[in-house]
Amino acid sequence: MPKNIQSLERAAAMLRLLAGGERRLGLSDIASSLDLAKGTAHGILRTLQAEGFVEQDPASGRYQLGAELLRLGNSYLDVHELRARALVWTDDLARSSGESVHLGVLHQHGVLVIHHVFRPDDSRQVLEVGAMQPLHSTALGKVLSAYDPVAHSEAMEVDRKAFTPRTITGLDDFEAVLELTRARGWAADVEETWEGVASVAAPIHDRRRMPVGAVAITGAVERVCNGEELRSELIAAVRDCARAVSRDLGAGRF
Repeated sequence: MPKNIQSLERAAAMLRLLAGGERRLGLSDIASSLDLAKGTAHGILRTLQAEGFVEQDPASGRYQLGAELLRLGNSYLDVHELRARALVWTDDLARSSGESVHLGVLHQHGVLVIHHVFRPDDSRQVLEVGAMQPLHSTALGKVLSAYDPVAHSEAMEVDRKAFTPRTITGLDDFEAVLELTRARGWAADVEETWEGVASVAAPIHDRRRMPVGAVAITGAVERVCNGEELRSELIAAVRDCARAVSRDLGAGRF
């Protein structure tokens, strides 16, 4: 019987450790937990990082799982409870709104898109599953930052880059946006991340009433907005979708 490849066994053990432990682990913690020399552990981590399976936080130097694990295929995403519960509702939302729909979760100081329903027309579109969006400027990111304490902390730590002249970067101004988001139950992004593009998002909660993700409608400003304001029917539709998914996750009525 052929022997297993030791380096692959160690890499697999490292991924399991990162998946089952704290949110982020340092090199010493990883090496100690797996009984490896630091140099050996660092070499494996460096390889996993180059392949996108592991990501290193630039501020702390700690490691966590990378988004590439999600990009390997929809077979993993299909068993992701949030995505599975949201499939029907997000399809309906795209069909009724005529716009693209994104489902996102907190990941690595940003929003990881775990599901994307194309705008129901014949236009050429690019699948964005696995893409990362910023927390401070996107509708998905603002919703997560408003309702999820971890996302809030991470949004405070990141460099709030100005993508367009409309991007809100100041700490006090951003906190005011989050307060408004909590008060009305939804967040907006009108040309704050991409010029000519607008989005509206609402939070999804689980059976513990904890925020586990967000759903958003995204499209051209001229379709999503009436003048400077988001279309009220789209706001209502995305909130109804978020409530429906939350109910399916056991959150009850909001």
